Amino acid sequence: MDTEHSIALKPIAIKVLLAISLLWLIKGLEIAFNLDIGIYSVYPRTFEGLVGIVFGPLLHGSFEHLFSNTLALFVLATALFYQYPKSAKRVFLIIYFGSGLCVWLFARESYHLGASGLTHGMMFFLFLIGVLRRDKPAMALAMIVFFLYGSMIWGILPTEERISFESHLFGALMGVVSAILFRNNDPKPPEKKYSWEEEDENTIENNKTPL
Repeated sequence: MDTEHSIALKPIAIKVLLAISLLWLIKGLEIAFNLDIGIYSVYPRTFEGLVGIVFGPLLHGSFEHLFSNTLALFVLATALFYQYPKSAKRVFLIIYFGSGLCVWLFARESYHLGASGLTHGMMFFLFLIGVLRRDKPAMALAMIVFFLYGSMIWGILPTEERISFESHLFGALMGVVSAILFRNNDPKPPEKKYSWEEEDENTIENNKTPL
């Protein structure tokens, strides 16, 4: 990675880290003051459960739950905002609120909390948009993301009762929708031409016979 890209990446990574630290602060305060803030997560088809669309992704059932999401949040959010700066905010908001609303509408009657819907949404977005755009940086990032987090595909299926597969499923769905909607929103990088390609083009031009 060259110096210019490193400089652009650093402030994004710092902002993502600060956002993630807020999740740890919330969990720490919950434990320190013996608070029950799980009631502010999504509870489907209840008026009180609507507040969870906003607060649910910020809450976690345990430190283990939060820890399991932390690295994925950092890697995927940093990649999203770095690679797709024009689309990133809208994509993030669609995944955040869209998945929460769908969980409220269609999920099982239980409390649904945690940032797993966000991680699944960003992973599916980053992979699919790379396939759709087909430019080299997007495809390279898609392959890296799939290599690191491709196992999330299994998270959209019901496995354990205590795990909200609905959050994973609807997060992934919002990521897919966002990839389709914003596939051409960020400009593609110019194709690099090598010296031998330019020489071939010049040779063709010079050898053209006028009609």
